Amino acid sequence: MLERDHSGGGERRHDYAAVFAALGDETRLALVAKLSDGRPASIAQLTEAQSTGGSKMTRQAITKHLRVLERARIVHGVRAGRESLFALDPKPMEELREYLSLVSEQWDRSLARLKLYVEE
Repeated sequence: MLERDHSGGGERRHDYAAVFAALGDETRLALVAKLSDGRPASIAQLTEAQSTGGSKMTRQAITKHLRVLERARIVHGVRAGRESLFALDPKPMEELREYLSLVSEQWDRSLARLKLYVEE
C-alpha cells in the first residue's frame, strides 16, 4: 500500500496487511501483550506465560509465532548468550494506528456528505 509522505513529498511503502495478518492470531496477540510491558523476554519466559492459560504451548510453537511477528517487524530478537530475547517494536502498530485514523476520517467525511445528500 502506498501512502504519501507529507514530510518530503515522496512515497513510503507500508505493509499493513502483514501486520494485520500477524495480529490476526490469538496466540500472537497474547505474545504482543506480554511483550508490551517493554521488557525483552526469552522463548522460555514466553512459553511459561502462554501456558498459564490452560493448554501448554511448546517452545517450537512459540518460536513459529515469534517468526511471524518478526517478519511483520512487530518484534525483534537479539542473542543474549545461549538464548534469544524478543522485544516489541511498537512502530509498525503506531503506523497502522495512523493509517486507521486516516481511513476513519475519510469514512466520517464520506458519511457526512451522504447524510447531507439524503437530508436535502
